[in-house]
Amino acid sequence: MPKPIICIGAILVDELFHGSNSILLATTNDAVITKTAGGVAHNIAHQLALLDVPVQLISVFGNDSDGDWLKSICVKAGVKLNGSITRQGLSGKYTGILDADGSLYTAFLTNAAFNLITPEHLESQEELLKTASYLLADANTSLESIDWLLQFSKRTGIPFIIEPVSVPPAMKLKDANLNGLFLITPNEDELPVLCSEKAFLTQLQVEELLQKGIEYIWLHNGKHGSALYSKDKAITLHAPDIEVVDCTGAGDGSLSGFLLGKSLGKSNEACIKLAHTLSAEILQVNGAIVSHISQAQLLERISKYYPN
Repeated sequence: MPKPIICIGAILVDELFHGSNSILLATTNDAVITKTAGGVAHNIAHQLALLDVPVQLISVFGNDSDGDWLKSICVKAGVKLNGSITRQGLSGKYTGILDADGSLYTAFLTNAAFNLITPEHLESQEELLKTASYLLADANTSLESIDWLLQFSKRTGIPFIIEPVSVPPAMKLKDANLNGLFLITPNEDELPVLCSEKAFLTQLQVEELLQKGIEYIWLHNGKHGSALYSKDKAITLHAPDIEVVDCTGAGDGSLSGFLLGKSLGKSNEACIKLAHTLSAEILQVNGAIVSHISQAQLLERISKYYPN
């Protein structure tokens, strides 16, 4: 039986307000609202499950109607929740305000309870974690739990990945000991806050993280594509030229595509092409997940975006 990818971190109710026109401050703006299940760890787990990759999600649910709804979404997609927590209180919610071009204007995070994913809880799930092919944590997870997962990764040889999420949660990783980490996936805004002030250029920032003992730095540059850095080489790939409908979840989808490639035994170069292909598909729909495409169809679409 294939080993699951285990994702640790946020599951949230995503409420997205899509501005009909460019957003104006201090006045009423027309918008269309969508409600989906979100959170970085959930988005990655959900997308992988839809692409027939076995996956477990360790997250926190409220014992409210939103929590029941989020669980049903996971179960329907095929995401297993053996290590997740149900707490007294409201489920977490992410409220995003999107401009008319689909870009994020601002967002609010409420009722999140990421602090409940403690080292003690992870230790209680050690037998489950040992079954993983890859471990992934979003940076909403506490620094103590991230450190526990890193030490567990080094002890077991299971590769560990950190997704920084956004600038505020990424900042706490700046002084963390990340020696032995398999992969970190910052974008151009998150990379600088992971590094010291003396690393003021992208190349210096990448080199500083590599010197910390991180095996791979995967830098996302939006419409300019991405670059995967290691001590030996750098792999760069341009992003497909598409019309963006909604930018939500594109980074999560990219990492889902990369992990799908890894689960299929593909090279890093092939994994990045697959990652960009999935991200492009997500950018052309509303929401953070695509459900209209199978694994086989996704693999076929690589040649659509990268014909050579």
